[in-house]
Amino acid sequence: MSEVSICLENVSMMFNLSRDKVLGLKEYLVKAVKGQLFYDEFWALKNVSITINRGEVVGVLGLNGSGKSTLLKLIAGVFKPTKGMVATSGLVAPLLELGAGFDYEFSAKENVYMHGAMLGVPPSEMKKRYKDIMDFAELWEFENVPLKNLSSGMCARLGFAVATQVTADILIIDEILGVGDYHFARKCEQRVQELLAQSVTVIVVSHSIETIMSLCNRAVLLRKGELVADGNVKDVVDVYHLN
Repeated sequence: MSEVSICLENVSMMFNLSRDKVLGLKEYLVKAVKGQLFYDEFWALKNVSITINRGEVVGVLGLNGSGKSTLLKLIAGVFKPTKGMVATSGLVAPLLELGAGFDYEFSAKENVYMHGAMLGVPPSEMKKRYKDIMDFAELWEFENVPLKNLSSGMCARLGFAVATQVTADILIIDEILGVGDYHFARKCEQRVQELLAQSVTVIVVSHSIETIMSLCNRAVLLRKGELVADGNVKDVVDVYHLN
């Protein structure tokens, strides 16, 4: 019997969207005191149920605003669902946006150790993995340079290198494979394949159909916050193209 890595049961996520543009804290407080703050409910996800087994590589497809990033943040524990239940098994390493968790005033080397600590990896273990991380990111020339002086692509490379060198059970990737040159994109895809061989569960969001089809052994499709397809990658891609 397959081991369940991620389970979402009837998950819904609601955000309050302000009807009026509020300029500054002072105006916000005045409107709050006068009871003039009005919101509309926006349901980013609606009754989504997904079970993902250990070792699966699942691609998440959908147009902008379909709820993809919200889904990833729920799995990563960044958000708590408004309704329903989200459960994960093991260490989750999220790559949700460029440089997430980095301090741009510190060097690449310092950020490697800080990012590892955020993932629960002690400095002694990060020291053992440091060479592999910097080799993968190809940033030895910049290891003592503050991240604020590096390009977004370099920061993405560093983030991916750290997240995939720790012993994570679940790796969450949001469009990170689309950043950088062709050479690095291929390295990322190869690294994901290596993780698959280690039974790491990988969730990938990408607008690149080629990336989803080459990396994933399963896909899900979201449309306006609802799960409309789940299964074989080609079949789900075919439904996606009908949007």
